[in-house]
Amino acid sequence: MILVTGASGNVGTALLARLHADGVAARAAYRDPRTTAQVIEAGGAAVTLDLAMPETIRPALDGIEAVFLLGATSPAQTTHELNMLEAAREVGVRMVKLSVWRADEGLSAIARLHQPVEQSLVTSGLPWTILRPNFYLQNFLRQRSIREAGEFSLPSITAPISFIDVGDIASVAARVLTTDGHDGRIYDLTGPKALTYAEAAEEFSDVLGKPVRYVGLPDDAARAAMLSRGLSEFSADALIGVARAYRDGGAETVTSTVADLTGRAATGFADFVRRNRDVFG
Repeated sequence: MILVTGASGNVGTALLARLHADGVAARAAYRDPRTTAQVIEAGGAAVTLDLAMPETIRPALDGIEAVFLLGATSPAQTTHELNMLEAAREVGVRMVKLSVWRADEGLSAIARLHQPVEQSLVTSGLPWTILRPNFYLQNFLRQRSIREAGEFSLPSITAPISFIDVGDIASVAARVLTTDGHDGRIYDLTGPKALTYAEAAEEFSDVLGKPVRYVGLPDDAARAAMLSRGLSEFSADALIGVARAYRDGGAETVTSTVADLTGRAATGFADFVRRNRDVFG
C-alpha cells in the first residue's frame, strides 16, 4: 500500500488517479477529516493526516510500504515533512519526495524549504528517491485573463523555462513508487522543450487562433497582483523569489527523464493548451 500525502493538490490528485488506473493500492492522506470521510464513503482508501501533528502520522503509516511525500507550501513545510521522515524511520518505509527544481542549491525561499528535507532523507538510512520538477504548466490555468483579455501577466522572466505537466510528474512518481531501481536517485523532471514566456504566448495564439501576449510585471506590481488574487504574503514573496532566481537563466535545461521512466514523451506546451482549450477560450 502506498500513502499519498498532498492528496488534494494537483500532483497528489493526478498521482492517485494514475495509481488507481494501474490497479495499485493507495491510501490518500487529507488534513480535513470531512474529506477523508467523503472519500471513504465513496469507496476509496483515505486517512486523516496532519503533518503538523506527529501523533496523526504513525497511524497513517500502518500497512504502508512506500510514501509519496509533499507537505503544503508554508513557512512550516520543512518541519512538517521532517515529522513524516522521523515517523518513517521508525517503520522503515520507502520514501519518494516531491521537491523543486535545483532545490539543493537553495536559490529561492521555496527551494530552501525543501533543501533540509532532501539532506535529511539522504542520510536517513531509508530507501529514497527525490523528484525535482521544473515550473508546472498547470500554473497557467490560473491566468483567466488569457480567455478574457488575450494576455497573461507574470513576474518578468526573460529566459526560457522547460515547463512540465503535472500529469507527467504523477506518471513518473507512480513508476518510481511501484518499480525497483530508483533508490538513491534524484530525477530532474521537465517538459520536452524550453520556452520563454513570450514564446509561450505565441503557442497560445497558434492553438487558440487568437492573439495572446505576455505582460512581464516588475516585482512590486507582480506581488500586488498576487495579493489581490488572494495569495498570502508568504506565497507571493516566495513566487517572486523563484522569478528572481531564474530571471536570466537556470530553468532552461531539458531532460529525457519523463520519457525514460514512463515510455511516453513529456507533454508539450501546445498539447497542454489544446487539452485545456475550454479554460483558455
